[in-house]
Amino acid sequence: MIKTLSKAQKMEREKFRIPRSVQDAIPIRRIFADGIFQVGNRYSKTWSFTDINYAIASKEDKTSMFLDYSELLNALDSGASAKITIYNRRINKAEFERSVLLPDKDDGLDEYRHEFNQMLTAQVTGTSNSIVRERY
Repeated sequence: MIKTLSKAQKMEREKFRIPRSVQDAIPIRRIFADGIFQVGNRYSKTWSFTDINYAIASKEDKTSMFLDYSELLNALDSGASAKITIYNRRINKAEFERSVLLPDKDDGLDEYRHEFNQMLTAQVTGTSNSIVRERY
């Protein structure tokens, strides 16, 4: 088991060369139309995924999640490596207002829209809620 792990780690490493230009410092050699990157002599693909709460899922949902995850793992080659990236970023206030807040329509219901927008803005402007977590 340990030999297999160390062999996989050695295969993942590439010989380091001092880059002569900025382009040489970026390891991406080719980008295919389907979103696959060639990085050195390996290939890379990134998927975005959402967080799920496994602990509160029903037994049927847990079984389904487990089977889906095992199907994903079985689809990978034995030499494949996986990495999880969690990107935390602050919410852009202008982008938030444009995409989430309800615009006025001058139909007599604008005061409710203003109240709803205030509630949404108050939830997002809190210290921890103003950060969006993206998972890849």
